[in-house]
Amino acid sequence: MTEKVIGCAIEVHRILGPGLLESAYQRCLELKAVDAILPVHQAQILTYMKLSGLRLGLLINFHHPRLIDGLQRFIL
Repeated sequence: MTEKVIGCAIEVHRILGPGLLESAYQRCLELKAVDAILPVHQAQILTYMKLSGLRLGLLINFHHPRLIDGLQRFIL
């Protein structure tokens, strides 16, 4: 499943490019578009994972010119 999500994120990033407002990317995926991932963003995804019962989460920051540099995987 994560491979599909990452593949879709790469495709969206390839088409739209970096640097748009977060809302533009949210039409396609759930994500972040910020200058830098802060501890509050990491805490946010961990909270969502705990509340939903999911063991794996992806935090994708579309602000990076190379999407792979803005990708973080979280495992509970």
